[in-house]
Amino acid sequence: MPLSFKQARFATSAFELSQLPPDHGREVAFAGRSNAGKSSAINCLVRQKNLCKTSKTPGRTQLINFFELDEERRLVDLPGYGFARVSRSMRNHWDQVLTRFLLERRALQGLVIVVDIRRGISDLDQALIDMTQDQLALHVLLTKSDKLSRAGTRRAVDEARQHLANAAHTVSTLSVINRSGLDDLERICRLWLDFGEIGAYKT
Repeated sequence: MPLSFKQARFATSAFELSQLPPDHGREVAFAGRSNAGKSSAINCLVRQKNLCKTSKTPGRTQLINFFELDEERRLVDLPGYGFARVSRSMRNHWDQVLTRFLLERRALQGLVIVVDIRRGISDLDQALIDMTQDQLALHVLLTKSDKLSRAGTRRAVDEARQHLANAAHTVSTLSVINRSGLDDLERICRLWLDFGEIGAYKT
């Protein structure tokens, strides 16, 4: 069945690993620091304004949210990280849950790490890259690209690429204001969801 991102619909949320949907099919997950534009990027991808709830308040996403494209393919919105007001116990919980999800989930074909282009890759982003780069296909998505000049955007892309040790991993930009870069994001997600080899990185 041809893949249509416009057909995305909310499926379920999970707080514990035991609440995850069955581990089959293909999934692409989105992760990033709080307020990096993760939920807005997903909404832009699926051409829906409110599929993912967005907020100017950091730390809004507190659950793993699954959005079905069809019976076998899903987008996954992961909790934002790096928000100081989240309690230590909550941070520890998500460290454990997300680490196991990212490293053990067989259906997971790729991870989009969402980064505010004005801030660049943070220590927390780098820690996530280091943890997953040998286990998952990675794509760094530099959001809010309309905030920089073309020269500034090119520099940000070059700098982000220097953080990726695996030449197979990729970087692109996105502006949800004018949808510049949306084709690149759609292409990489379509590649993973249509042709990704199940568990290719996981042993």
